[in-house]
Amino acid sequence: MSAVGPNVHPSAIVDPGARLADDISVGPFAVIAAEVEIGPGSRVGAHALIQGPTRIGRDNHIHAYAAIGGDPQDKKYRGERSELVIGDGNTFHEFVTINRGTGEGGGATRIGDDNWIMAYAHVAHDCHIGSHTIFANNATLAGHVEVGDHVVLGGFAGVHQFCKIGAHAFAAMYSAINRDVPPFIYVAGQFAEPRGVNAEGLKRRGFDASRIAAIKRAYRTLYMSHKTLEEARAALAEQAGDSEDVRAFCDFIDRSERSLVR
Repeated sequence: MSAVGPNVHPSAIVDPGARLADDISVGPFAVIAAEVEIGPGSRVGAHALIQGPTRIGRDNHIHAYAAIGGDPQDKKYRGERSELVIGDGNTFHEFVTINRGTGEGGGATRIGDDNWIMAYAHVAHDCHIGSHTIFANNATLAGHVEVGDHVVLGGFAGVHQFCKIGAHAFAAMYSAINRDVPPFIYVAGQFAEPRGVNAEGLKRRGFDASRIAAIKRAYRTLYMSHKTLEEARAALAEQAGDSEDVRAFCDFIDRSERSLVR
């Protein structure tokens, strides 16, 4: 890695303490601060701002006016060292904002691989995002949110701090999520409520009919059987022996701290 490569526009400002792969491109008037590391094949658009400490992997595309790695928007933050860690193959569209972590929240915001983050989306401090997610325009995460793999957030969806969203879940446009969303389900509304299984998304990702049937059975047990949460959890534990997906459903319930969408 070098401080400045041949594809850096002359008007861009790159701090000598930044480490950029030789083949990355940096557009006009972009600013890359100290303690930023960007891997091979990545592109930074015009007027983008990247602050550190931030580590960005290979083949990422940061579009114009994105603000990546800024200070956490948390009044408890006192300037302690914290970081943003981004994996490979992500796309961050125009005006996306992503904050670093806080000392109280573990010190890092983390984003996995192959995520597609559309314009004006916001990822707050200490969030942990998996891989292969899609955030539509203006989707917003408050602090300390966990998002599993293959989650889709519709436009203007908002997630309350400390909420968890399980893998393969889908949130409709304008969903206001203030409780934990189990994996595989579809939620909508203000506040968001369960509306069924994200069957179409699961089919697109190669889930066969038997797997989807087991997930639908788990959904009915949790949401349509009129059982208490404790009773539903016991019934799901029995179903989990035949299905890895139902076991994931049970594990998520066990980890839930804010209660589930019901």
